[in-house]
Amino acid sequence: MHDGCHASIDNSESTEKISEVTDKMRMADGSTILRRNRQGTKSKDFCRWPDEPFEEMDSTLAVQQYIQQMIRRDPTNIDLILNMPEAQDEGVWKYEHLRQFCMELNGLAVRLQEDCDPLSCTQMTATEQWIFLCAAHKTPKECPAIDYTRHTLDGAACLLNSNKYFPSRVSIKESSVAKLGSVCRRVYRIFSHAYFHHLTIFDPFEHETYLCRRFTAFVTKYKLMSRDNLIVPIVKEDGIAESEA
Repeated sequence: MHDGCHASIDNSESTEKISEVTDKMRMADGSTILRRNRQGTKSKDFCRWPDEPFEEMDSTLAVQQYIQQMIRRDPTNIDLILNMPEAQDEGVWKYEHLRQFCMELNGLAVRLQEDCDPLSCTQMTATEQWIFLCAAHKTPKECPAIDYTRHTLDGAACLLNSNKYFPSRVSIKESSVAKLGSVCRRVYRIFSHAYFHHLTIFDPFEHETYLCRRFTAFVTKYKLMSRDNLIVPIVKEDGIAESEA
């Protein structure tokens, strides 16, 4: 780990679940629903509370809460998940989506540990064209792919939780928003390595979460990555594979 950050990969099953903001929601009949997974809740019952309109969410974490709500409703409806509510600050919207991507990517990272061994995946690669250097070190250098994955998610967590760059989750300076693109480029390499080297792990994870599809749509929509770097083929509903390679 680096910069005093804690490991972002947790081997527990909970890493594959979307974390949820603790909140209370008052129903029309006056009753209150506690938006929290109580101790002992079974995984199949996680986050099984009613949806709440975005305009009625009064928490400072409302954007995260809303994004997670849309994902739970239908992870395949990427257009809906990425559809920004009216009058929402775009910088905060992009920031919260990237936080969510990193949280969900921990689930893929945990699964990769089963197969992505430092002895077999000695470098972080996707295709044979590039070897990616790990930016977690004082001088960027080669890392085994699984270490690169850990370091990248740790580094993203440190930046996105930084009080220096992101002191508020209600408004974000443009200079801080500009840092999101570099995080996206590094995070995307986790998808590309998994696809080209661990397809038997990537495919079931993607079928369950649609995470790479959503990430690709996100960075394309907000121009956070060059289309030339989006090398994982994304299968559209009509069955035609689209590749930017």
